[in-house]
Amino acid sequence: MARDTVAAIKDRLSIVEIISPYVKLKRAGRSMVGLCPFHKEKTGSFHVSPERGTWHCFGCGLGGDGFSFIEKIEGVDFKGALKILAEKAGVPIEYVGKEDVSKKDRLRAATARASEWYAGSLKGSPAHDYAKKRGLSEETIKDWRLGYAPDAWRALLEVLTAEGFTTAELLAAGLIKEADGKPGTYYDRFRNRLMFPIRDAAGRVVGFTGRALAADEQAKYLNSPETDLYHKSELLFGMDRAKDAIRTRGFTMLVEGQMDVLHAHQAGFENAVALSGTALTLQHLALMKRFSENLMLVLDADSAGLSATARSAALALSAGLRVKAARLPEGKDPADLISEDQKEFSRRVAAAKPVVEFFLLELAERERDPHRLLRLAESIVLPLINATPSPMEREHFVQIAARSLGLSGESVRESMKRLPKQPLAEATERKNPTAERAPARPQSDIRAEQLLAVLHAYPDTPLAKRVESEYLRITGAHDLPQAAPAESALFQAEQALGEQPEAHAADELLHAFERAVIREAYQEAVGNLRRAEASGDAARIADAGQRCAELSARLVTIGD
Repeated sequence: MARDTVAAIKDRLSIVEIISPYVKLKRAGRSMVGLCPFHKEKTGSFHVSPERGTWHCFGCGLGGDGFSFIEKIEGVDFKGALKILAEKAGVPIEYVGKEDVSKKDRLRAATARASEWYAGSLKGSPAHDYAKKRGLSEETIKDWRLGYAPDAWRALLEVLTAEGFTTAELLAAGLIKEADGKPGTYYDRFRNRLMFPIRDAAGRVVGFTGRALAADEQAKYLNSPETDLYHKSELLFGMDRAKDAIRTRGFTMLVEGQMDVLHAHQAGFENAVALSGTALTLQHLALMKRFSENLMLVLDADSAGLSATARSAALALSAGLRVKAARLPEGKDPADLISEDQKEFSRRVAAAKPVVEFFLLELAERERDPHRLLRLAESIVLPLINATPSPMEREHFVQIAARSLGLSGESVRESMKRLPKQPLAEATERKNPTAERAPARPQSDIRAEQLLAVLHAYPDTPLAKRVESEYLRITGAHDLPQAAPAESALFQAEQALGEQPEAHAADELLHAFERAVIREAYQEAVGNLRRAEASGDAARIADAGQRCAELSARLVTIGD
């Protein structure tokens, strides 16, 4: 893809034009400021620089340019962001050659065409009857483009190959299978099923779930296999439709399956999403956190559903999400309850509790034997408390668990010490075993970055000239560092000094930098003196002592 396309988009669209449809911005000095769309906040910490074409949030630490903003807000990759912005700017996407019409583009075309063909086959089919029987409205069926895979071996295969798709492409898209023991013989993967198109966060069809219509079918639900488009560990069914409601409502509602999602959206709970044939993963949680850090689990109330709730909650807590769970009647899934009594479902969602409290109540109702209750709480509730990152929240739940179980807080904490480490913590330690022992960053480095940010933010001004001369005097260097400061440092400088700062606006920062440089040099000199004294070398002792005295005098001179 030609670089000229990216340059043309940046020429035609300012960063403000890209971001303002999603964030209400107001002028604040050199920056535009608004409420961050990626985390919940009441005071705007989201800054946009029209001059540099960049954005940064001081609340959650995210930042980048217009393309990275669209990637995060729309849940797409760079290519998806390019398409969105090219359309907005009226810029044609230039391709270098035919090879840029990629394999993925062909797979997307085949999958999208299959989705439309399934949808066109629905009317009057057994799948349509089943969807209506399950309580789905015609509007929901149409909006979600539900379809029907006919009870035939090669119906889809024949249609799509006639339209120019190869069997290799259909196989790679997961739409057909090769017959066992018959190389070169292919048939439709989905047959006699109600079809749910699975879309990525940008709304593109990437795979399917097929619900069996025949009672004797071995697999009630059949999902697309892993393909270049469909990665079940990264996709959440309904996220393309739910993301705006998640931002608005402030939480993601995770339900069991596709039918639960459709019923939830039909009833007005448009922040509902579901997994597709896999357990909750860190990739799923990262996708959720783009839109909210709050998660509500509304899973089936049977034993398997409760186990899934516990596993999902522990992983979500360790990933930094705040987790609640709603109680459903025994034997009911969200689709059942919404169909029977929508108000009751709403009441239970409103009454959702933090997941630790949820399990304390559930276990107390299910297990009357005090000893078995303690064992269950130790295996289910304590790992949830242990997975909570915040020490204050962790202590809060320790006290709640202690009161609920009739124990002391100390006994709960002692039991928690014996728990195995959380999988996420173990993975982090394996990746970076010295992370906790990393030394603190020197104050001189922090101040230096702040000063260099001032130079870059206010070039060719009296302020910049003064900062440069003082920086070189303090460090004794001949040239300034060439590395550009981080965007966050540039935004901080602009926020602190305003639109047109005077020449001496950074003097306080310069003073702090000089003191940090001298103090760190003095500490190093003291270490050298101790080593010289240990060696017994009189000349080295004299030199080190003199250096300590000089630096100590400079510290006294510059003061606090």
